[in-house]
Amino acid sequence: MVLARDRKGVDEKIKELAHLGLPCLVICGERSDDPHVVYREPIGKFDALNFGAKLVAEDFDIVALNDVDTKIHNVKAGLKHFSSKDVALVFAKVSVREGPQKFFYVILDFIRKKVPIAASGELMLVRRKVLMDLLPVKPCKAEDTYVLYRILEAKHKVVFSEECYAETERTKSIEEEQVYKRRTVCGIYQALSYTRPPFLIKAFYTALPFASPFLLVLGKKGYFWMKGILLGLKDFMQGDRSGVWQTTYLD
Repeated sequence: MVLARDRKGVDEKIKELAHLGLPCLVICGERSDDPHVVYREPIGKFDALNFGAKLVAEDFDIVALNDVDTKIHNVKAGLKHFSSKDVALVFAKVSVREGPQKFFYVILDFIRKKVPIAASGELMLVRRKVLMDLLPVKPCKAEDTYVLYRILEAKHKVVFSEECYAETERTKSIEEEQVYKRRTVCGIYQALSYTRPPFLIKAFYTALPFASPFLLVLGKKGYFWMKGILLGLKDFMQGDRSGVWQTTYLD
């Protein structure tokens, strides 16, 4: 299932999934005559996920959630984890070739190998029954991490896969990165407020605002990461519970 705000990249994604031999359903905020595409007014990814999950046929055991602006690599390695009946979710590594997030994912992945503090919605594989049990996803800017936390709350096993990964492009400048961090951090605190993930995850995000100044050792990049983290927490503390990004608060 592919979530797309508009038609950009949809045709290419449909061709990619056909080449991989994967059935395709695109929930798109722009109308299309393509039989793989179902229109849904763009309210937010959480809403598209709630809407699209109900359209997945019951005979599918695994649902892949994939962003339209990605290229999938080695999906079979991700699917192999489901040979264990205990595994409910596999979230894939993200690969970016340039920009601030290239180094950010080095840090994030180092942590995620030990504690699944956040998912990557670029590519997630989840058992259909588990996904249906946690619907509806509440309005949340980090709907991928919300899904992760709900699955962990239910004591299911999750896997972070580095062999299966999604290639994408992200922020090009540190100023864009600040905005991206602001949105995702607000969304993660939203997800935390809706769920009960393991203690280590809650402890990490309790400590994050106090630890974020240590990012200053990374120079200008670290400064904008710190600022994005603190602004995201500020948005959440000021009551932002929206599932879409809006510049509600002034810096």
